[in-house]
Amino acid sequence: MSDTQFVLEEMTARDTWRIFRIMAELVEGFDELSKIGPAVSMFGSARCGPDSEEYKLAEIIARKLAERGFAVITGGGPGIMEAGNKGALAAGGTSIGLNIQLPREQQGNRHQTVSVDFKYFFVRKLMFVKYAMAFVIMPGGFGSLDELFEALTLIQTRRIKHFPLFLVDSKFWQPLLDWLRKDVVQRGFLTELELDLITVVDDPDELVEQIAWCDQEKCYLSDQGLLSYPKRNGKGIVIEPGNPAQTQNNSRDELL
Repeated sequence: MSDTQFVLEEMTARDTWRIFRIMAELVEGFDELSKIGPAVSMFGSARCGPDSEEYKLAEIIARKLAERGFAVITGGGPGIMEAGNKGALAAGGTSIGLNIQLPREQQGNRHQTVSVDFKYFFVRKLMFVKYAMAFVIMPGGFGSLDELFEALTLIQTRRIKHFPLFLVDSKFWQPLLDWLRKDVVQRGFLTELELDLITVVDDPDELVEQIAWCDQEKCYLSDQGLLSYPKRNGKGIVIEPGNPAQTQNNSRDELL
């Protein structure tokens, strides 16, 4: 009995000290990121090489975002994360890497102007969503899907604003969307309106233009979000102006 009690007390002591480490990571993250300005979080596979189409596309998107004045936040590692940081840095923008300590795979890339290291995934994920006004999800595995559904759930439950969320590469994402629509929506676990929280894009210019418009018009304060984006014809001429009615509270600190 005494041995068992000793083990429990030892675990409690370790947990107590763990709280201080968690607090330290929170404080450092808040301190480093609180003044970065408008930012976009980019997620995607760590296993894409520089010659892959996904890597090249992520680099282009990040460069274009930086050219429009947006900071780019990635997980700070290789693959899509490296491409995002590389593109932002090449354009002279703020390139942020939220590095995570892992036993394998993750090593910080060298294309960062701001680097913050984390031991705890949940603290790192908080920084991804707290300081971004848009989310760009490239093809990826479990980690990218985790970050995708984390952001979606927070938007769905209004813990954060109706920030635009993009899935890049329609061919890659279509099977997931088909499953959500066919099985999840049809069973009543989601609604079509909730699926509209997702915007699927293939064109980097279209993606960046929508993010810039949303930032300017504060579309995330509207219940419609990016659905209020102006509709254009095949020549790019606006045929239906956007009109994001601001119905949500402007403060995000009280939400997240």
